[in-house]
Amino acid sequence: MTRVSKPIYQDPPLVQMVGITKRFPGVVANDRVSFEVRRGEIHALLGENGAGKSTLMKILYGFYRPDEGEIYLDGRRVVFRSPRDAIAHGIGMVFQHFTLVPSLSVMENLLMGMDSCPFVLRQDLARRIEELSRRYGLQVDPRAKVWQLSVGEQQRVEVLKLLYREARILILDEPTSVLTPLEVRNLFSTLRQLASEGRSIVLITHKLDEVMALADRITVLRAGRVVGTLERAQATKEELARMMVGRETSLQTTRDPVPPGPVVLEVENLQARNDRGLPALRGISFEVRAGEIFGIGGVAGNGQRELGEVIMGLRPATSGRVRILGRDVTNRSPMEILRYGVSYIPEDRLKMGVAPGLSVRENLLLRYYNTPPYCRGPLLDFAAARSLADHLIAQFGILVPDREVPVRFLSGGNLQRLILAREIHIAPRLIVAFHPTRGLDVAATEATHRILMEQRKAGTAILLISEDLDEILTLSDRIGVMHEGEIVGVFPREGVDLEEIALLMAGERRIPARVF
Repeated sequence: MTRVSKPIYQDPPLVQMVGITKRFPGVVANDRVSFEVRRGEIHALLGENGAGKSTLMKILYGFYRPDEGEIYLDGRRVVFRSPRDAIAHGIGMVFQHFTLVPSLSVMENLLMGMDSCPFVLRQDLARRIEELSRRYGLQVDPRAKVWQLSVGEQQRVEVLKLLYREARILILDEPTSVLTPLEVRNLFSTLRQLASEGRSIVLITHKLDEVMALADRITVLRAGRVVGTLERAQATKEELARMMVGRETSLQTTRDPVPPGPVVLEVENLQARNDRGLPALRGISFEVRAGEIFGIGGVAGNGQRELGEVIMGLRPATSGRVRILGRDVTNRSPMEILRYGVSYIPEDRLKMGVAPGLSVRENLLLRYYNTPPYCRGPLLDFAAARSLADHLIAQFGILVPDREVPVRFLSGGNLQRLILAREIHIAPRLIVAFHPTRGLDVAATEATHRILMEQRKAGTAILLISEDLDEILTLSDRIGVMHEGEIVGVFPREGVDLEEIALLMAGERRIPARVF
């Protein structure tokens, strides 16, 4: 390892990463990166997917060792051989892809990895978790198994794990992606309080509004290098976006007027149970027309996941009907649903959207392997498969060394482009999109939004399920709000009252729900 001269500061920052370089086969993820975090500050780390943000933070967390460069804590050089070393120094990280054990409960996950843990009564631990949940607005059942939780609830558990361990350096990757505006404000208040107590926070996010509202300083990475570090007072959203992607970007989504066509998806009095056998959907009814985006917003755990799974045939409905193009498809198999021209963008792209061990080419072919011209009888036509993969990689800008690389090595943005390419190539009649930009950077979000709007213009019906209220407001023609398994209001996009929707998402029904 190349030794880098230690910089001299009169009052050294809490964290200094100096000249960090990390190479993987065929790529330099971090190229002589220097990054510092002061005591008591909230430092935002921005950059496109694949810019090297996660790699840099995994080095700080001890997950990777740098090929070159050094790390200093409190002005002293440290070497982390594993996350255990970093945790011992008070560093905690929430990964974009969670590290929870699905078969264990929330309480058991919070205790995992703690070297010396005295005997803890379950009721005392549950009481502590519930106290943290209330304090930070991160409600979760401490006794629930992780596999029973939605993606959003699992993210809350990851955040609670850091708070439970009282980390002094908190690395948070997209911590607000499943929170209501009120919960975001509460979390921001908590983070400011933690910073005021001397804790340092690294916030990885693609939401420029959050950066401008919360960060003290902002560092931008592009292609593995530091583009610059700005004080928040010096920054604008436009400048940050330009620094991230190296060009001017549009922060506005173009909306062409599209007259809605015939009903494509009709959901009537739908009821279903969750993984614990409790009611998850309580008489859901709505319809989505051709050329329309119907957005459903709500806090994670209010039935959105179950709704998407019932429509796609992944979960049985206990009563009610799902109709696609007038045909009753209730409780049909996923394969039958897909044959009606339905495309699915799942909430967890790595677990549900792709087969991580298969190549880019094989994942792009998952919908077509048994369809001519990509097969000849029972045999795959490899030439046609390679041609399809090359075409979709170029059309959707999937950044990969070659078509045979396993998809587990792709960034979040490129994984999402791959899923969109595969699902949209069929010219779908209906798209069920679940958190389509969760964890994506500005450029990848811009590309995803553009693709969805192009499909809307082409006459595709789109059901958009997202806990990102800004995304719902940006894309939707009509907006439905879910709470405790019910749609408590449906609103037209024009003139929508953001505060009213936020109240309904939080379960406040003082304002009578309107339906359009």
